[in-house]
Amino acid sequence: MTNAASADPFANPYSAGADRGELWEILIARDSDAFVAADWSVCDGDFAHDRFEGITANGSFNPIDWALRYPTVASYRDDWLQMAERYLQVPLAATPHRELLYRMQSFAKVEIADGRAIVWKQFWADEPLTGGERYQLSAQSVYRLHHINGKWKIVGFVGYLPMESRNA
Repeated sequence: MTNAASADPFANPYSAGADRGELWEILIARDSDAFVAADWSVCDGDFAHDRFEGITANGSFNPIDWALRYPTVASYRDDWLQMAERYLQVPLAATPHRELLYRMQSFAKVEIADGRAIVWKQFWADEPLTGGERYQLSAQSVYRLHHINGKWKIVGFVGYLPMESRNA
């Protein structure tokens, strides 16, 4: 289910309390709210600090181009905060930053088995800027989560993957 099709971009499209609903809260709602506030503390508890690694695809489908960019949550946090600050400086013409974050993200696929989850999250935006240019984004990330002590925790991801089309 894509969030972009939702009448209310902030509404969780999945059942409350269900695994997919919890995953949406972690990977879209809390992450977006933290990002637009440039406040890592909002989402820090969603990570399994002792198991985490983040891989950048460097915009390539070819795994040989990928790199272990974030060997720790702290290394990811530092880059994430810089990305948040840059995003907040984007002069959007018609849409508030928080709303655009919610509208640009959707789950393309979710697989859950034996306390493990893989979530394919896609990002797509084409928004006007105040100077007449456009803010465009087309990318995807694959998140890995484990169910630990009754809560889903992010243990890793492959991010900054290209997308062949909006519905790839």
